[in-house]
Amino acid sequence: MSKRDYYEILGVTKNASEKEIKKAYRKLAIKYHPDKNPNDKSAEEKFKEAAEAYEVLSNPEKKQRYDQYGHAGLGGASGGFGGGMSMDDIFSQFGDIFGGGSSPFDSFFGGGSSRGRRVLKGGDLRIRLKLSLTDVANGVEKTIKVSRLVNAKGVTYKTCTQCNGSGQVTKISNTILGQMQTSSPCPSCQGSGKIINNKPSGSDANGMIKQEEKVKLSIPAGVEEGMQLKVGGKGNEAPFEGVNGDIIVLIEVEDHSELVRDGQNIHFDHYVSYPEAVLGTNAEITTLTGKVRVKLEPGIQSGKILRLKGKGLPSVNNYAKGDMLVHINIWTPQVLDKEEKEFFKNKLNSDNFTPNPTKTDKSFFDRVKEMFR
Repeated sequence: MSKRDYYEILGVTKNASEKEIKKAYRKLAIKYHPDKNPNDKSAEEKFKEAAEAYEVLSNPEKKQRYDQYGHAGLGGASGGFGGGMSMDDIFSQFGDIFGGGSSPFDSFFGGGSSRGRRVLKGGDLRIRLKLSLTDVANGVEKTIKVSRLVNAKGVTYKTCTQCNGSGQVTKISNTILGQMQTSSPCPSCQGSGKIINNKPSGSDANGMIKQEEKVKLSIPAGVEEGMQLKVGGKGNEAPFEGVNGDIIVLIEVEDHSELVRDGQNIHFDHYVSYPEAVLGTNAEITTLTGKVRVKLEPGIQSGKILRLKGKGLPSVNNYAKGDMLVHINIWTPQVLDKEEKEFFKNKLNSDNFTPNPTKTDKSFFDRVKEMFR
């Protein structure tokens, strides 16, 4: 049996635009849709025929071959909807033309239903997890206790008697266009196609019970305050053999007693005594990986920032590490004895004690810029 011309099937000319071809197919798909024409083999064939024509004419490469050589130019690549491709295959391939719904009829008439049973998903569990700055720097494994819904031991299900396991109920109504058949999720089984058969004692209406479980969490290094991590499948179980929910972990980072986080960088205030600033010293600096010794040159100025490369935090997205910025603060003595006061009085007019900043002594604004490099 020879095939009909694809342009004739859709009722468009060879010069029709992509938009016109799409509009023509949509019109035919709605007209001959199986939901509108139940048990009508002729309408089903026309629906498949229109889908096959659209599959070719909506594809620029196939359309060009068809325009030049006709059906022979396709060499069996037209899709062949009449030869083994199911209605669901057509819906999945061309669902976008009707706004992404699995059924064009649903989208056009606002039914919003899907063809086939609905898979229920268990609820997600949300927890807050407090981490120290050291945990953030190194990554950490934590074990938490959660209370989740699980299917009670011994619960069984059977096919829903209202929808006969389809998960859908249909309604036929008379309109000016004729009889319209619409589908919606079955209210008895929530679209799952199953209802409870044996409900164990102590379980809820869906055969679920609360159960405490321990869950291991692997927290990567570099996480930030407010970041959410997902542990798949560890949330509430779903009734009727559905899909488990997830655990959503909200990260909270505790303040450190000495260190302050700024993205991947760490800030640390180091106080130096007046004699140490004048004479120089080896300072012991607290980092996230322990203490390190840093040489402070004689005459170091308050406000100077020392950058310790790679002593900051890692990134959760890459292998780069931030730096540690050590802020030097010179501690001015507030109480002096008589001898100490006399010493400084004698130095008031000393050139060595007179402020004389050089180009290497950065201003406050220069130091702020340096912090964000």
